[in-house]
Amino acid sequence: MKVTRRQFFKVCSAGLGGSSIAMMGFSPTAALAEVRTFKLARATETRNICPYCSVSCGVLIYTTGDRSKNTPGEIIHIEGDPDNPVNRGTLCPKGAGLRDMVQSKDRLKWPEVREAGSNEWKRISWNEAIERIAKHMKADRDKNFVAQNKDGVTVNRWPTLGALASSAASNEAGYLTVKFLRALGVTQLDTQARI
Repeated sequence: MKVTRRQFFKVCSAGLGGSSIAMMGFSPTAALAEVRTFKLARATETRNICPYCSVSCGVLIYTTGDRSKNTPGEIIHIEGDPDNPVNRGTLCPKGAGLRDMVQSKDRLKWPEVREAGSNEWKRISWNEAIERIAKHMKADRDKNFVAQNKDGVTVNRWPTLGALASSAASNEAGYLTVKFLRALGVTQLDTQARI
C-alpha cells in the first residue's frame, strides 16, 4: 500500500485529534448514550408584560403543571418575548431578574389594612378590600363633589381624589381607565405610560 505524504498527515492528525478528545473525557459513545430533554419541553408558555416600568416589555413565562384546578404551577423560567414589538426579546437588568421578584418570600400576595390607631397590618380578603375602597371612595365623593363652580357653570369635579393609572398597561387599558375616572369626575389623573 502506497501512502502519500498528504494522506499520512491526514491520518496522523485525525488520530492525534481523536486521542486528544478521548483523553479529555469526550467519548462519542458516552455522548450519544445520554439524551437530555430540553428543560422547557413540557412547560406551559404564557405571554405577559414586565411590571417594572412604562416601557411594557413583553415576557414569556414558563410554568410547570398541567393547569388542573387544584394543581398549582411553578414558574421555572422567564425570558423576553421575541415576538413583542416593544423589546423584541431583550430585557433590562430588572426585567431579567423578574423571576426573583415573582418568587420572593417577601412579596405581598394578598391585601392588607392597617386600621386607624394601630401599628400592625392585618390580612383581609379581596372582596373586603374592594368593598372598603368603594366605601371610602363613595364617602369622599359625596362629601367633596363639586357640581358647579362659583359662577354657576356645571363642572362635575371630584377634586379630592387623585389617580395614577398603570404604567404597564396597553393603550386600550389606559383608555378605559381614563374614561372610568373622568366619568367619576376625577381631575387629578396621571400615568407614566409612554407606549
